Amino acid sequence: MLGEAIAAHRADQLDVAEVLYRKVLQRQAGQPDALHFLGVLCHQRNRSEEGIRLIRMALRAVPLHADAHNNLGNIHKECDQLTEAEACYRSALVCQAQHHDALSNLALVLDVQGREDEALEAYARLLAQAPQLGRAHYLMGMFRCRHVHDTGDVEQAVECFRNAVLHDDADVRAREELGVALYMLGRSEEAVAVYREWLVREPDNPVPRHLFAACGGEAPPVQADEAYVRNVFDSFAASFDEQLLKNLDYRAPQILVAALVAKLGAPQAMLDVLDAGCGTGLCGPLIRPHARRLVGVDLSGGMLAQAGLRGGYDELVEAELAAWLRAGSSAWDIVLSADTLIYFGELVPVLSATHAALRPGGWLAFTLEALVGESDRVELAASGRYRHSRACIERALEAAGFRESVIVGESLRKELGTQVAGWVVLARKSGV
Repeated sequence: MLGEAIAAHRADQLDVAEVLYRKVLQRQAGQPDALHFLGVLCHQRNRSEEGIRLIRMALRAVPLHADAHNNLGNIHKECDQLTEAEACYRSALVCQAQHHDALSNLALVLDVQGREDEALEAYARLLAQAPQLGRAHYLMGMFRCRHVHDTGDVEQAVECFRNAVLHDDADVRAREELGVALYMLGRSEEAVAVYREWLVREPDNPVPRHLFAACGGEAPPVQADEAYVRNVFDSFAASFDEQLLKNLDYRAPQILVAALVAKLGAPQAMLDVLDAGCGTGLCGPLIRPHARRLVGVDLSGGMLAQAGLRGGYDELVEAELAAWLRAGSSAWDIVLSADTLIYFGELVPVLSATHAALRPGGWLAFTLEALVGESDRVELAASGRYRHSRACIERALEAAGFRESVIVGESLRKELGTQVAGWVVLARKSGV
């Protein structure tokens, strides 16, 4: 029965798995594996306190269970209880000194706590323990990219990503980061070669196709391919918040909603709000006090699953934003979009669809990455995201029908150790 429960759990059949785990515990109270895995499952179902309690019960029965210590640390980490997470990972390493997951997780929580030297030492230990593990090289590369003091750090990251690909040919994240790092070093021909080789291996993969264009391999599309966006965000939905909030100092949702709320006044829960490109739902709790109805739409089913766990939405829809807006009959008081339109080069179609979907007097609020200069320009950056000039945004807003707008420069995230310049845009539809 325990084997059936684990198989259902691995197949993401959580209802079935939970019933089976509990039946095991009815037959054998305190069975440690059932307690451990049921604890993990409870956390997956947004019942983290119950999950912590169950895994602690398992560890009382089997105190040297390294995997249980590591998974308990993961729950604490994802609940932002970093001190507790660190203690769990250290306990796992006492039980099993070469527990690679526990060591990489320890390095991450040390890094998040600002203990850069200790984190570097932990990543170096991981590489020393597992020099053939591609993931170890990838993680060291990402650490180097988060802590760029000079170009030498980026060059070391390039070597790490090359080694990650060498030891794990299927690691698409390492290939992507390798191309971006090479481009940032001005080695655009090498970046193009990375994506060209990747395309030869996987000609139907939308990720290298898009990034090949981003590095100048071919003319950029007017909008990122739906398959590219879905693929990218599905692939790291589970770690999205951790990567952006803790590693990249991501602030777009807070800055965007704060700018919008300043226009709305005191919350009265009276507005129909669309979170356009809602991702994991970071904007939801911030705008919820103003919303009578809050709907999230996103291309990525994986991201929507995370938004569902976060809660607060009345409805979540998997769809391409512009097409869904054009097809819908709903009227919105607010459409907000944190870092979604960065995947649109040409803004007029999506802004026109949004204008049509807003009620008179309704607000559109969105963020973009900034392109410096006075001219009307848009470019596809090596990151795979578009950057727009102020003049380009002003033209697109006017063409879409917006007559009242404010565009403010802000830093929205870090990339390769430096702040990424962005725009916070508020636009209002005419009428009352």
